[in-house]
Amino acid sequence: MHVRSEIAAAMLASILPVALSQHVRDLSNEHWSLSSRALNRTVPAQFPSQVHIDLLKAGLIDDPYHGLNDFNLRWIADANWTYTSQPIQDLLDEYDSTWLVFNGLDTFATISFCGHLIASTDNQFRQYAFDVTTALKSCKEDPTLSINFGSAPNIVDAIAQDPNSETWPSNVQITYEYPNRWFMRKEQSDFGWDWGPAFAPAGPWKPAYVVQLEKTDGVYVLNTDLDIYRNGQINYLPPDQSQPWVVNASIDFLGSLPNSPTMSIKVSDARSGTVLTSRALDNVTVTGSSITGVTILDGLTPNLWWPQGLGDQNLYNVSITVAHSETHSVAHVTKRTGFRTIFLNQRNITEAQRAQGIAPGANWHFEVNGHEFYAKGSNLIPPDSFWTRVTEEKMARLFDAVVVGNQNMLRVWSSGAYLHDFIYDLADEKGILLWSEFQFSDALYPSDNAFLENVAAEIVYNVRRVNHHPSLALWAGGNEIEVLMLPLVKAADPTSYSWYVGEYEKMYISLFLPLVYENTRSISYSPSSTTEGYLYVDLSAPVPMAERYDNTTSGSYYGDTDHYNYDTSVAFDYGSYPVGRFANEFGFHSMPSLQTWQEAVEPEDLYFNSSIVMLRNHHNPAGGLMTDNYANSAIGMGQMTLGVENYYPIPSKSDPIANFSAWCHATQLFQADMYKNQIQFYRRGSGMPERQLGSLYWQLEDIWQAPSWAGLEYGGRWKVLHHVARDIYQPVIVSPFWNYTTGSLEVYVTSDLWSPATGIVNLTWLDLSGRPIAGNVGTPESVSFTVGALNTTRIYGTNIQSLGLSDTKDAILMLSLSAHGRLPNSAQATTFSHEDHFTPAFPKDVSIVDPGLKLEYNTETRTFAVEATSGVSLYTWLDYLTGVVGYFEENSFALAPGEKKEIGFTVQEDTTNGEWVRNVTVKSLWDQKIRD
Repeated sequence: MHVRSEIAAAMLASILPVALSQHVRDLSNEHWSLSSRALNRTVPAQFPSQVHIDLLKAGLIDDPYHGLNDFNLRWIADANWTYTSQPIQDLLDEYDSTWLVFNGLDTFATISFCGHLIASTDNQFRQYAFDVTTALKSCKEDPTLSINFGSAPNIVDAIAQDPNSETWPSNVQITYEYPNRWFMRKEQSDFGWDWGPAFAPAGPWKPAYVVQLEKTDGVYVLNTDLDIYRNGQINYLPPDQSQPWVVNASIDFLGSLPNSPTMSIKVSDARSGTVLTSRALDNVTVTGSSITGVTILDGLTPNLWWPQGLGDQNLYNVSITVAHSETHSVAHVTKRTGFRTIFLNQRNITEAQRAQGIAPGANWHFEVNGHEFYAKGSNLIPPDSFWTRVTEEKMARLFDAVVVGNQNMLRVWSSGAYLHDFIYDLADEKGILLWSEFQFSDALYPSDNAFLENVAAEIVYNVRRVNHHPSLALWAGGNEIEVLMLPLVKAADPTSYSWYVGEYEKMYISLFLPLVYENTRSISYSPSSTTEGYLYVDLSAPVPMAERYDNTTSGSYYGDTDHYNYDTSVAFDYGSYPVGRFANEFGFHSMPSLQTWQEAVEPEDLYFNSSIVMLRNHHNPAGGLMTDNYANSAIGMGQMTLGVENYYPIPSKSDPIANFSAWCHATQLFQADMYKNQIQFYRRGSGMPERQLGSLYWQLEDIWQAPSWAGLEYGGRWKVLHHVARDIYQPVIVSPFWNYTTGSLEVYVTSDLWSPATGIVNLTWLDLSGRPIAGNVGTPESVSFTVGALNTTRIYGTNIQSLGLSDTKDAILMLSLSAHGRLPNSAQATTFSHEDHFTPAFPKDVSIVDPGLKLEYNTETRTFAVEATSGVSLYTWLDYLTGVVGYFEENSFALAPGEKKEIGFTVQEDTTNGEWVRNVTVKSLWDQKIRD
């Protein structure tokens, strides 16, 4: 494996250190302090940490997420901060070299050791190793380590003001709060985004070590690139599944290797420990500070790793040993991995596909182990403004919600941060594919050599670091660079457009693509998150991937789409949605629940347009450092308000807190219905000419307590959206499609199984009191169907006007599906069920009656029984107070009179000792409508 990089690093947890040739001190075990002129005092600090977190622990600031601390704590980002260790004792004299190894410094850091200036860093996403042997030998006492973090906002402002710095056409670069984020290799959303705050944190955000090595056989492993692929596999071509597996292992290291070192591997089942194979690697080469070897696993058939819902997550431990004799190991690393191929197919539509009814153009879908599948999921943003608060427990809970939500893929969005290894580990275990992106988003970036060298090292380090994870699905160059930034340039400065296209290709294609291909054969690469795909790939060309851009043909489909339309009058118009091969972003914002608001906002500010609520809403973005962004925020608040007023009963409660809660819930109803409408439209596209094979909505989770596009609130509470997405992402679904302008109603069954499914759909018309409508208004009471693999079928169609309904506002069509089929990689038949409903009027107009809901808790089964007694219950919603975190097995459903649902609740965290069950409530659309 050829490597073009500086030394990069891996998580120490995956490294088994070797014998006595090295001495490693974890700097988290030292005592640290934090100081700044802005503070005029010194406080205890943690390591790893960030300044805000240490100030909070010291009691010097309030919770950064409380109230308007997004603005009030800006003095922290405007200051420089220094982390200083107490004297580091017991460093050994007999070691020949001493190194400081940092896995992550955020971001502009100056490092001093024993009073000596060691280095300065400027990239949050790289790992750095510095030789401090000379500095240590000059120490007369135990050395101290000092790391000064400069103010990122001030530093990038100074860079922008430098006359030698690059400039861009006006009205192109997108500022959310702090300007000039494109000059820094730091989490871009640290400077604000339309769903999050701008704290611009600083600090040693990842672990660091003092490493001492012996001159002979003294080796410390920094990073490991384990690449598993089919023999002959090339990134942009479908792998031959009949070929044997290849294991290519590469280790980056500090120190020196003996002459003619050997490499060997042992592959064992991660659960049972059963050894699959042990063997020496061939073609062992040492290039700079990397050693690489390869082997072909002829005759071995390990169990494959599959995304959840498509098969088992079979995992293996691969132990890599570097030695200079059979008995003397100098480096040993164990990585947990899996055997799978994952391929982004962007190849031209074939004649065989045309014969199947697929429109011409190019594919844009994923294939796992040679099988195309429907990607169901969402977009992952940073789960917290402060990564040191992102624990394995928090991420496990988040990923559990992904799995329970029937999602098999997350898009790891730019520009947050490259995910920790433990997050990929969790995804490996749970079967969640991670479409991963390099951290460049919604901006044009510098193209000078120094910047490009910096990001090249960043790219190579992270590609190598996470390459062994079977959950890794794709590398994309950045977010919306091709679909948003280049058009903005074209509009602002048409004469320079071709030059900026060249700059885009220079970084995202000519630089990034070879760096990916040189360090992995197993992962595909796309230059931008949303594209029309490519015309051809020629690895010998200066621009090795020729993007299609606007070279499209009418009637043909090519790339993936993103879609945001804040004109709520067309929210449910299917004709307003893009038709493409894959939908990677779409959505609309909503308010979090009252319970989540209460975590961050005082009671007197809990009303819809309070100044606190409005200023915590960052859509529309301020576009600068304003602390009175009412004008732009009001636009976003107005969009949510219109979404409710156009389609749902307008809450009007006498109690202001209850009214605020009802309004928050109403915005969630609109959001969830809009996403449901789009998801079922995109899923139906699997059987349409566009052959649409993926929908990833924006966004999975919240970074804090505020309005956003999320389905999961900060703290873990599920919005209506996540419940509805869980339902509509089931393997076989029945969906009504209503053209409210023409009256056309069609009902489809859609399946993402890999073999045909058969079944029946019951169609029952009721009035809103729950009484059957005479003759079922000419609609068949049941329809049998067969739906093909990864396909859809129309089972019923009519026009509402021809049904002869006496009152379209007092009617509901209940849909109930039962199907038989096989899950992928399963030999046994499974029964699938799904329910949906349709009203020929929007919720605000239906003649809703009091459903007479009853709620009982069964202490033996620990389930809640919900029953409607006097009318149809629309948007039936079970709710719980604070003190517990979890989710109901089903929520936001329609319930006809006489039906009783037994619903369980999964407890993820409980501080009430079980008392929370006494405060569970149930409500419906009726409760949104009535006044009290």
